[in-house]
Amino acid sequence: MRRTDRAIEGTDDILAVLDGCEIIRIGLSADDRPYIVPMNFAYETVDGKIFIYLHCAREGRKLDMIARNSSVCFEADRSYRTVKADTACRWTAEFRSVMGEGIVNAVTDDAERVRAMDMLMHRYGFEGIPQYTAQALAAVTVLRISVSSMTGKQHLVKA
Repeated sequence: MRRTDRAIEGTDDILAVLDGCEIIRIGLSADDRPYIVPMNFAYETVDGKIFIYLHCAREGRKLDMIARNSSVCFEADRSYRTVKADTACRWTAEFRSVMGEGIVNAVTDDAERVRAMDMLMHRYGFEGIPQYTAQALAAVTVLRISVSSMTGKQHLVKA
């Protein structure tokens, strides 16, 4: 990171930024073609390792690309605000962001798939115990990113 003065130090502080993000953007690449897509997400930390869960249809471009290249990058941001100034070169932006890399794979274990779907549902406000029909579960692919690296960056403008 070029601007180390803007780095967010510590995994807990980076995850706190991620907690406030509504969507995550994943970047894929296959056959020398990049692809980025915004997605809903949930995450968990197990023994110090971070796993990000996503869900999507059972077929499509992102799954085709993942089948050819499981390396993925991701980005999420929040608190974006343009900060105006007297001159063009002094304008700036306020933000907090998280970026990272990892390996993405489809979750095949049924119990983990349901647990990941429960995390997604609760993250976006579902209260109670989610119930899924067999048809609904059969129609969804659950993806897991095993995070290999993650950084956080922020620029907060003092009033």
